[in-house]
Order: sequence, then C-alpha cells, then structure tokens
Amino acid sequence: MATTSDIKKGLCIKFNHDIYKVIEFLHVKPGKGPAFVRTKLKSVTTGKILDNTFSAGHKIEDVRVETHKFQYLYPEGDVYHFMNTEDYNQITLQKSVLDAPDLMKEGEVVTVLINTEDNMPLSVEMPSHVILEVTHTEPGVKGNTATNATKPATVETGARINVPLFINEGDKIKIDTEKSAYTERIKE
Repeated sequence: MATTSDIKKGLCIKFNHDIYKVIEFLHVKPGKGPAFVRTKLKSVTTGKILDNTFSAGHKIEDVRVETHKFQYLYPEGDVYHFMNTEDYNQITLQKSVLDAPDLMKEGEVVTVLINTEDNMPLSVEMPSHVILEVTHTEPGVKGNTATNATKPATVETGARINVPLFINEGDKIKIDTEKSAYTERIKE
C-alpha cells in the first residue's frame, strides 16, 4: 500500500475497479484546511482520462510494474505491434494504451510497463523527444514575421505539428512527445 506522498508521474494504481496511470499531479497545501493531491489519471484499459483529488495521507493501492524496452514494428488498424529487444517476443497493444501513437516511427524503441501480477502490458512510455522529417508544409510568407508566428506541418508519421515559419519540407525537427510540440530544428 502506498499513500498520497508516493504519487508521481507514471505511477500505476488500482482505483474504481480499474488500473490507472498518473499523468499529472499537484500537491496542494492551502492556508486553511487539510492538504490534498490533485491528480489526472488515465485508464490503461479504456484510455479515458479522469480528474481526482485525494486527501493527504489517503491510502492508494499501487500496481507493481516492470519496464521492458520494445521496438515499434508497425500499425494494423487500432492495434500496434511491438517486439521485445531482449528476447524478440512480439506483443500487440491497443491504440488507447499509447500516449502519442501519431509520433511513433517504425523502429522507435519505447518503454512498456508490464503488470507483474498477470504479465499484461499496461502502457507505453515514449522517449521525451523524437526526431521526425517534415513531409509537407506551406512555404513561409516573407514579411509575415509577427512574434512566434507558426504554420501547420505534417511529419513523416502523419502527425500535424505547428512549426515556425522558417521550417521547410525535408527539414528534420525535434518534437516534445509529452506536449506534441515543436522544440527545435536539427541540422545535419
């Protein structure tokens, strides 16, 4: 058993007869009244996100997990195929379990959290940043350089990201997978 002081991003807990992964949390200690922890939880079975507030010291049932490195192979409808990099066993996961499926390139190595009780995969953690090539974007218009002006761009995985005006087709860009946002251009 854990308490609210053990809550951290990525922790898997049993809550409301389901397993949830903590996406965000905030410890709040108001000037008046008891402290509490405000959390955003994502169901690992359905993918639904729920906001919940735990009072300080509340007991929570955590799920023991192991992490394994898997290589992303290919998508097939709403099912994604992965291969364990150690023993080459393949698994399939539903799209709802993935944090940012539109930013995964074939061959990408990700971390899969596996429940130690039943050996079922719970969720997939992407690397913090991925480098993808821009396949389509409109050219930037000269003179249209207001502060932080952006334009939509499509990357090689099909995801659409807002990028600065100086980014062109063929450029490689670094993308923050947590926010699905442009970080920087990669020079070769």
